[in-house]
Amino acid sequence: MGRSCSRPAPGPLPAPPAGQTPLLHPAVAFLIPEPARMGPLRPSPGPGGRGLSMPPLLLALLLLLLAPSPGHTTQVVYKVLEEQPPNTLIGSLAADYGLPDVGHLYKLEVGAPYLRVDGKTGDIFTTETSIDREGLRECQNQFPGEPCILEFEVSITDLVQNGSPRLLEGQIEVQDINDNTPNFASPVITLTIPENTNIGSLFSIPVASDRDAGPNGVASYELQAGPEAHDLFGLQVAEDQDGKQPQLIVMGNLDRERQDSYDLTIKVQDGGNPPRASSALLRVTVMDTNDNAPKFERPSYEAELSENSPIGHSVIQVKANDSDQGANAEIDYMFHQAPEVVRRLLRLDRNTGLITVQGPVDREDLSTLRFSVLAKDRGTNPKSARAQVVVTVKDMNDNAPTIEIRGIGLVTHQDGMANISEDVSEETAVALVQVSDRDEGENAAVTCVVAGDVPFQLRQASETGSDSKKKYFLQTTSPLDYEKVKDYTIEIVAVDSGNPPLSSTNSLKVQVVDINDNAPVFTQSVTEVSFLENNKPGEVVAEVTASDADSGSNAELVYSLEPEPAAKGLFTISPETGEIRVKTSLDREQRENYELKVVAADRGSPSLQGTATVLINVLDYNDNDPKFMLSGYNFSVMENMPALSPVGMVTVIDGDKGENARIQLTVEQDNGDFVIQNGTGTILSSLSFDREQQSTYTFQLKAVDGGVPPRSAYVGVTINVLDENDNAPFITAPSNTSHQLLTPQTRLGETVSQVTAEDIDSGVNAELIYSIAGGNPYGLFQIGSHSGAITLEKEIERRHHGLHRLVVKVSDRGKPPRYGTALVHLYVNETLTNRTLLENLLGHSLDTPLDIDIAGDPEYERSKQRGNILFGVVAGVVAVALLIALAVLVRYCRQREAKSGYQAGKKETKDLYAPKPSNKASKGNKSKGKKSKSPKPVKPVEDEDETGLQKSLKFNLMSDAPGDSPRIHLPLNYPPGSPDLGRHYRSNSPLPSIQLQPQSPSASKKHQVVQDLPPANTFVGTGDTTSTGSEQYSDYSYRTNPPKYPSKQVGQPLQLSMPQPPPHPYQGAIWTEVWE
Repeated sequence: MGRSCSRPAPGPLPAPPAGQTPLLHPAVAFLIPEPARMGPLRPSPGPGGRGLSMPPLLLALLLLLLAPSPGHTTQVVYKVLEEQPPNTLIGSLAADYGLPDVGHLYKLEVGAPYLRVDGKTGDIFTTETSIDREGLRECQNQFPGEPCILEFEVSITDLVQNGSPRLLEGQIEVQDINDNTPNFASPVITLTIPENTNIGSLFSIPVASDRDAGPNGVASYELQAGPEAHDLFGLQVAEDQDGKQPQLIVMGNLDRERQDSYDLTIKVQDGGNPPRASSALLRVTVMDTNDNAPKFERPSYEAELSENSPIGHSVIQVKANDSDQGANAEIDYMFHQAPEVVRRLLRLDRNTGLITVQGPVDREDLSTLRFSVLAKDRGTNPKSARAQVVVTVKDMNDNAPTIEIRGIGLVTHQDGMANISEDVSEETAVALVQVSDRDEGENAAVTCVVAGDVPFQLRQASETGSDSKKKYFLQTTSPLDYEKVKDYTIEIVAVDSGNPPLSSTNSLKVQVVDINDNAPVFTQSVTEVSFLENNKPGEVVAEVTASDADSGSNAELVYSLEPEPAAKGLFTISPETGEIRVKTSLDREQRENYELKVVAADRGSPSLQGTATVLINVLDYNDNDPKFMLSGYNFSVMENMPALSPVGMVTVIDGDKGENARIQLTVEQDNGDFVIQNGTGTILSSLSFDREQQSTYTFQLKAVDGGVPPRSAYVGVTINVLDENDNAPFITAPSNTSHQLLTPQTRLGETVSQVTAEDIDSGVNAELIYSIAGGNPYGLFQIGSHSGAITLEKEIERRHHGLHRLVVKVSDRGKPPRYGTALVHLYVNETLTNRTLLENLLGHSLDTPLDIDIAGDPEYERSKQRGNILFGVVAGVVAVALLIALAVLVRYCRQREAKSGYQAGKKETKDLYAPKPSNKASKGNKSKGKKSKSPKPVKPVEDEDETGLQKSLKFNLMSDAPGDSPRIHLPLNYPPGSPDLGRHYRSNSPLPSIQLQPQSPSASKKHQVVQDLPPANTFVGTGDTTSTGSEQYSDYSYRTNPPKYPSKQVGQPLQLSMPQPPPHPYQGAIWTEVWE
């Protein structure tokens, strides 16, 4: 006779522990949304602070209604972040929901392996199996915004009253953390854009995917472009039903002939804290285009598909149109970002857009298929459009109900069998039965019963279950008697409401077990024995004895050992007699004491047991050699260490005690290079190391203990001498006196010379760096920092012809670095015909300091300077001549206007610069005044001031040679009425007065003066002595000239003689620089 699945009336409320207030009925918890909402029930104070009075009968009735029935469930909801470390507290059932925490057992029924529950407090913790939101099967194929729920069940058993357990159903909302980085489907994304694309056109970029959800999902996109594409492209992110859609904006005119592709970088970042980001290469190809994009007839399509539909069944057809013609109007349909399950279950006809079934569709696995279809034309630059497709899978009654039977509370199941003690009370739950149907609607409405005449029935365990998923307690209806019936077979039948209905059965075997209530007791709880090491295996160590007050199999004892980890496998005990034996030879040096836990268990079910402790003390024997901590020692020391410096330390131990453990260390094969300190084990060197002479030393150390006879041990020691940067690089090529011809036709980048060097150090101390330290003012050459190859970097010009001396510095990477210097001579010329000149240049290079550059032809620059100076001198001479002519013209005009001039012998009172006549000059003037013939030139005054002035002026206005330029003759005797030009120029000219020479050397003599210049920059003019250099001229300070013209010379006319000789190559003044 079957029993229907009905809910019994609520049972009595368990009495609360002493000092506690009764708890709220679990049904009240459904009205309180937050955890920790349940608390002690306290009367609210009435007016005036007094408690509200309540009749005893009404209070009893209220407590009866609120009393939880055995097995009743309470809905519990927690929230936790995913990927929490093990043993993270999620919530406490006792503290959060006011459940008992004394005398009750909490057991996790559903939720493993992600959760564990503390049996006493009901605290829920995470386990070693991390809760990965993206990996939970329950959270797969969820729509955005849906919470990820991990369900659990906990049973609560009252250990004091041994009543029926209560079942708590709970849910843990697993909240997402930002543990996944958004990524693009491919590291390289290619977009094709026509060259005539209008500015502002948008092109969709494949979106990135992020396994995280909500704000931790894809949040933003960023476009990074180089200078050539910065003004051509931009990024716009559009929001649609599929999420954020990045779109490339064309911001400038594209010209495929100018550039046919652009490489950009698109970066995606999620909204987590801290955010995660990745990037991909966005390659834009510029091509000729197609004008119109396809357009779907509808922006979205919806269809229904019955599960188990046959392969080839038509689901829906999408249709798009294109206004273009030819290939540009031919459309191909394809899935766009469709999940793998969609591509596996559905087929999209590329030409017609018809979607058909190509795999088994099961609504229980996937109830909705959501994807996008892309329509792309076949133009040269194809355009595309997207449409959203949603296919809802309709249920069919193709799943029979499923019956799951599992243990509950203290009752465990094994191989479909539950063991129940014969002394359990009535209505004790022996199993939790869960009936579910994967179908939906009426196809999932399930009814279940217990078949047969057995003392068990089903009682609904949860009010929150749906029609497709129900839970029941399988509990006893009457006392059990082991002597009458030892076991029961319970068959449960479940039937759904489909048409036709489907049913299923499951069974549970319940075995009644006799109780065992007495544990074994040892005669001594602690036993201590002493035992000598190096014993023979199998010797008896000790013997223990225990007894049990039960009878039969419950009194039969079995002895076993639970040793500490160090003693595991060393001892064995006889299960029947309790005799303890050692299985191997003991070694005191490994362990001196052992502690064994002896367990005596009866053969009852469940078995009871008692324990005792056995302490074993191992006695010592001298049987150990000295032992070095390492099998070999390797020490590294720097070279050039002073003698008697410590180079290493060794450690040696001996497992024995006393004199047997006292160790003496010596150096074997002792040649006096090393000594060792016995107290510390420190090795000292008797010499200073030089790695270049010997890099490794090897010897042995001997350790001898103080036992009789003594025991010894050896170990090898290796001393490695580390390099110190004590050697400078050595230049092997080229030599400082060698040279290399470099023609002007040498190509750029060609190797013109090679510098090689060596360093006998090692490691970074031998790594060389080449650089040009001097002799490269024009930047013609460059040297490879690692190769030493000298290459030509600039075109050779005329000024570069000649010898170039490169100062090459070769440095190592030591600290501090050392370096060597090489001279590289490069002779820039067409040929090497004038070897004498080249040898002189090389000799001059070797004698020239390194801080002076030798590079190219110095005459080239000097010739340019000479031309500039010559032009300046000529311009100066012309300017002076013009000034003199202007002065003469002004004087002449004034004389005609006044119709009177200077009288002979008349003295101007305002002429502050008129010279004072000397006695000799006065006599000369008087005698000359009596004669009418032309006066002879007066010899110029030769004093220090005049000589210094002529040396500093660097020009002369007189030249008597036939081939010289026109001359200006200023006679020293003037007729009456003539202006005193000497006084005029001395008073008005900003330059010092000019000493005029009556004679000048001939043209051939002047040419000789140019050839015989001193070794300094020299000015050569006609008529002056050997001039000083330009340096002397720059240091010259002007001084007023002494008087040169006596007063009686005034009045004689100024005669200008302008002969026109033929041109001469050395006409005028010549400026010559002589380079040494």
